Amino acid sequence: MTSQSPRIYTYKITFEEVPYYYYGVKKEKKFNEDYMGSPVTHKWVWDFYTPKKQILEVFPYTDEGWLEAQEVESRIVKPVYNIDKWCLNKNCGGKISLEICRKTGKKVKELGIGIHGFTPEQKSENGKKGGKKGGKKTKELGVGFFGRTKEQMTEDGKKGGKITGKKIKELGIGIHGRTKEQMTEDGKKGYSNGLASITKEERTEIVAKTNSQRWMCLETEYVSTAGGLVSYQKGRKIDTSKNNRKRIS
Repeated sequence: MTSQSPRIYTYKITFEEVPYYYYGVKKEKKFNEDYMGSPVTHKWVWDFYTPKKQILEVFPYTDEGWLEAQEVESRIVKPVYNIDKWCLNKNCGGKISLEICRKTGKKVKELGIGIHGFTPEQKSENGKKGGKKGGKKTKELGVGFFGRTKEQMTEDGKKGGKITGKKIKELGIGIHGRTKEQMTEDGKKGYSNGLASITKEERTEIVAKTNSQRWMCLETEYVSTAGGLVSYQKGRKIDTSKNNRKRIS
């Protein structure tokens, strides 16, 4: 691997104007590619404010490195997850390696569970029904995923989970390849870069400054705070892009 090779790394996103922050893990396709996270729930924060990225730790560009990076991300987020209101992460952990995903998928197919539990004729019939009625009708028709009973899906999940968990432990990767000292250090990163990164006085000042901002919807001229305007526009199915709002104070 050269200095210009793609990387796997954990990162932290902060914003120039407000104390929001977000942790993530990235597997590059090319070295130093432009990437600022993949927000979903709080995408409006990225749109409203100016994000900055800090790379926290780089990992080997291997499947083991990918899994280790995800475990580290989880440990960084854990101390502040659902505790610090400025943390934008909406989940903590739950990821598995690309290699395990591939092997689990292969094993699931061998066991004939999930979609692989259908005969070719059943798959063909489900496809015809779904194609005619569209995605919204899939659940109503009870085809594909919805053609499985609750008991069948529970059993499928148990089988897949056992395969994944056992294999991860055997490989000694992820949490099983991390020393106690390393895991402790991961947790400290989350705290020192999250809750403890700014003083109480700084928080109070930033909150006051943020709440004093007023934004106007260019479609209806409704005025509110940044978050309030986004909620207003989403609730009325109004375009929430930057071109449809203006800061007035």
